[in-house]
Amino acid sequence: MTDYQAIVAAPGFALGVRCSADEILEIEFLPACQEVKPQTLLAKEAVRQLRAWLKDPQFEFTLPLAPAGTPFQRKVWAQISAIPCGQTRSYGDLAERIGSAPRAVGGACGANPYPLVVPCHRVVARDGGLGGFNRERGGLLLDIKRWLLAHEGMRQQ
Repeated sequence: MTDYQAIVAAPGFALGVRCSADEILEIEFLPACQEVKPQTLLAKEAVRQLRAWLKDPQFEFTLPLAPAGTPFQRKVWAQISAIPCGQTRSYGDLAERIGSAPRAVGGACGANPYPLVVPCHRVVARDGGLGGFNRERGGLLLDIKRWLLAHEGMRQQ
């Protein structure tokens, strides 16, 4: 796990941070593991902000994100970023807003390189179930999604 500029411990999982000197390149969910001290100034700031969010989910990120994704993915991520803390939207709701299909929205959610900053955990199935998370339909990542939603005060099926 040396390709991360920092690893932050969270309850039951960890967050790996990849960054250049100027931009966050990726935040990745990891199984619980030992923290890695920030190796750059930006990684130190990312760790500070991630810990602030883990303490208070109302915290608003101000990290510089590297441009990523297709135009469609960026459109979906903009919709996700507009979902307030403590609320969810369905894949279908987002698809209707942008004139797309729920499965395509799910694919864009799974391609999100900045989870928590772009809170894709707030996108759920139309029936209120979790749907998938980070291109997974079970296991650790779905457990993380449950925890993230509960951390923001929501109960899910």
